[in-house]
Amino acid sequence: MTIRNLDAIFHPRGIALIGASARAGSVGLVTAVNLKGGGFTGSLAFVNPKPQEILGAACYADIASVPFVPDLGVICTPPRAVPQVIAELGARGAKGAIVITAGFGELEGGEGHALQQAMLDAARPHLLRIIGPNCLGVVSTPAGLNGSFAPRNAKKGGIAFVAQSGAIVTTVLDWATSRGIGFSHLVSLGDMADVDFGDMLDYLANDQQTSAILLYIEAVTSARKFISAARAAARLKPVIAIKAGRHGAAAKAAHSHTGALAGIDSVYDAAFRRAGILRVRDLEEIFDAVETLSIAPRINRDDMVILTNGGGAGVLAIDALLDFGGVAAELSPDTIKKLDALLPTTWSKGNPVDIIGDAPAARYAASLETLLEAPETNAVLVINCPTAIASSTEAARAVIEVARPQAKAVLANWLGGDLAQESRALFAAAALPSYETPTEAARGFMHLMHYRKGQEAIVEVPSSAATEFSPDSGAARAVIDRALELGQGWLAPEDVSRLFECYRIPMVRAAKAPDIETAVKLAAKFGGAVALKIVSPDILHKSEVGGVALGLKTKDAVRAAATAMLAQVKKTQSSARLDGFLVQEMVEKPGAYELIAGMAVDAQFGPFLLFGQGGTAVEIVADRAVALPPLNLRLARELIEETRIARLLKGYRDHPPANLPELASTLVKLSQLVCDFDEVVEIDLNPLLLDATSIVAVDARVRIAPLKGARGARLSIRPYPKELERDEQLSSLGRLKLRPIRPEDAEALKTLVAELSPEDARLRFFLPLKSVQPQLLARFTQIDYDREMALVLYRPEGGRFAGVVRLIADPDNVSAEFAIVVASDLHRQGIGRLLMTRLVEYARARGLSELMGHVLRENSAMLALAAKLGFQASAGESPDVVRVSLRLAAPS
Repeated sequence: MTIRNLDAIFHPRGIALIGASARAGSVGLVTAVNLKGGGFTGSLAFVNPKPQEILGAACYADIASVPFVPDLGVICTPPRAVPQVIAELGARGAKGAIVITAGFGELEGGEGHALQQAMLDAARPHLLRIIGPNCLGVVSTPAGLNGSFAPRNAKKGGIAFVAQSGAIVTTVLDWATSRGIGFSHLVSLGDMADVDFGDMLDYLANDQQTSAILLYIEAVTSARKFISAARAAARLKPVIAIKAGRHGAAAKAAHSHTGALAGIDSVYDAAFRRAGILRVRDLEEIFDAVETLSIAPRINRDDMVILTNGGGAGVLAIDALLDFGGVAAELSPDTIKKLDALLPTTWSKGNPVDIIGDAPAARYAASLETLLEAPETNAVLVINCPTAIASSTEAARAVIEVARPQAKAVLANWLGGDLAQESRALFAAAALPSYETPTEAARGFMHLMHYRKGQEAIVEVPSSAATEFSPDSGAARAVIDRALELGQGWLAPEDVSRLFECYRIPMVRAAKAPDIETAVKLAAKFGGAVALKIVSPDILHKSEVGGVALGLKTKDAVRAAATAMLAQVKKTQSSARLDGFLVQEMVEKPGAYELIAGMAVDAQFGPFLLFGQGGTAVEIVADRAVALPPLNLRLARELIEETRIARLLKGYRDHPPANLPELASTLVKLSQLVCDFDEVVEIDLNPLLLDATSIVAVDARVRIAPLKGARGARLSIRPYPKELERDEQLSSLGRLKLRPIRPEDAEALKTLVAELSPEDARLRFFLPLKSVQPQLLARFTQIDYDREMALVLYRPEGGRFAGVVRLIADPDNVSAEFAIVVASDLHRQGIGRLLMTRLVEYARARGLSELMGHVLRENSAMLALAAKLGFQASAGESPDVVRVSLRLAAPS
């Protein structure tokens, strides 16, 4: 379940407080006071088996005695009573519960876990939703609900704050109230036995009272649901998160460089980026980010100009901007010339634009206007240092007048205390983002930049490129299955080579030798220089124990190196099992970059990919970035750009640019391998040599383990569902292909819509439509396969779309709405019936209960097709629209 029955918690008509108390200082009394004083206008009842009066109201002995059906139960009883209370609430008709009760985890002998499960079992037959246990409670200002033991009520506003920690909720509430910040909802999730972050994101995404969603996260439970819900929410409103425990130790189970280097926090970073979530570092920053995103216009680039009357403040702002990863914009000669005509001769002649300490309001206005008109300007931070010569307040008014009609972002930093208060109030009234320090202002600009990138990651249409490759998955499956039968953990070197060959990941030629003389013969067969490496299941980092010899050019050199290697390894690793040697050809790539690529499995988010600078000093260099699979070329390029070495790979001085397209393609292939085989749990490619022409893995290791759970379930982002691809046959059109839509289908979809007749476009989209805007095109093609599906039908030759059918399921996976479009010149060919039949089959397999759509009443062809497929027609939202629905299964 996701948002089902959450309205009963956030907009209840009646509430019962079970465990209400008159005892001073008790949770039951504080919660009763909050419920009664929060402004709730529905029915409220206190439940306590001991007859008593609380806040002037009589208590009911049990839930059955409450004279109305409580939509919501707020529970403050001892833990052992909670399952029975939930059962009684469900039997009475309640659909939601807030379990404030703590102590489940503290009960000994697993009793707490058993009680929590009993609580969930009691709720399930009634579809009753639970927040908690061990939580502060819930505040919903639109409903006047304060079902918590917080020390104060919240002011109304548009921010929803969701946290696992009740202490953080109370801290934020107190901090925000003192600054006049209001909330739509404050939610303490506690132990998240039922309702979790994914559920709340789904609910708040469509909540009209919420303009921004803030999250305080300690851990995520269902990673796929979380990312899917966050992506959907971030399309509609800002989603901003703090992740606690940023410096947690790396995953203890990791045996590879990849697993050890990534750590927990970098994987969360990757997940947030992929989901369109803006990450901040502390509570104060989170509200600064909300303010900035809510009132500042979008920016197009990551560079900024500083305009200041104080040189030192301008330098501080530039330093902070660069520290945060921003760019100081360069002024063009034309802009400098225009400023020369406006400013004293002693102005700074560059960025920061220092207009001198005596700058009056008119100088601020003229300078800002010039900068905003300059094509090289993306955003301007205006700084004012108080002086006795010119009025800071008048300067603020001048800035506001110039900034108001501009589409470009203008940020303000008026330094000082009391002298700056009036100016800051003016900026707030004008909806111009204002900050107290240059560092805060630079950080605010970077919030805009990171938010823009996150939005682009959600909606950008990846370009069609040569990423199509056909791995030999059958041969790869044979390699992995055979290794599992033999009980291997780390694949044998020859199996690693075969596996990568199946996925066209270039690797140096290598062969295993059981003894010294065989190693000598293999080296001679390769010709040229070779590398010799010890093979042992007990030695992972071979160079650390003298298990690697490079540049061996003769038989004698190979024999001597192998003999010395055996002696050294036996001396330093006497208990290690030795399985011979690996002989590899030496790759001559002078000037090539040593990189690392790999994968490991995170406890929360499943498989992740790592890329960075490699070699033997990989831990010391610590230049790496992490991403979640599946990757396409755009995402692979973004992963590369996250590293410092990316700048070198683009070429410098006499070093030509590296083959970045080949590198990105290799990362996509690695991602595909990870998505195809759940048994692959760790991969290291180190070093991965890249130069201007090619890429090749010199050393590689792969660890496997038997499958646990459902195949594909470990991925936090559902990959392209290749299993839905199929061949189709229509008598009038011959052989066709049916498959799920992909991001690279944008141009084909655009063409399909552009070639629709005006009448077809009107019947399909309910209005004339000649083309699809890029953002909508991205929305149609870059879909979340976990919640949506679109099937495209096309001829193999040419690839022109004959038709597209899609469904979008509700977050509870109960009902889905369909839409269909068929090429105007291919009507009456059976395309519509074929597409709808396949969509109904998919909907049934997915477990949906209902498939429905809205059809214009005059669209007789679609209505007739729906009737033939068993859809029932009913009145739509307007007289011109018919609602057609097909019952697939009884709701679960």
